[in-house]
Amino acid sequence: QVHLVESGGGLVQLGASLRLSCAASGRILNIDAMRWYRQAPGKQREIVASITRHNNIWYRDVVEGRFTISRDNAKNTIYLQMNSLKPEDTAVYYCNAFGTNLDSWGQGTQVTVSS
Repeated sequence: QVHLVESGGGLVQLGASLRLSCAASGRILNIDAMRWYRQAPGKQREIVASITRHNNIWYRDVVEGRFTISRDNAKNTIYLQMNSLKPEDTAVYYCNAFGTNLDSWGQGTQVTVSS
């Protein structure tokens, strides 16, 4: 299994920036893709961005151009740089590691954007 620990959430104002981090440990060689999801109150969890082992990157359309996913292989960490934050970005953000016989989740980090 892979253990994931997110950090970097917080309460910010409209237009501010935050950077989320997700540190992975354990069977990281089994990871094919790392993903950021979010879940707003009363809504289903949705994927926000992903990055594969081959650095193929995908973004949800509502965050493309504002969010950037990146990785630091030396630190076994992925990041989600979030700029121009909006109140609708308010959610618990989760890190996910996916691969062969692998689907691990972090505990989540709260992001709240006030208007």
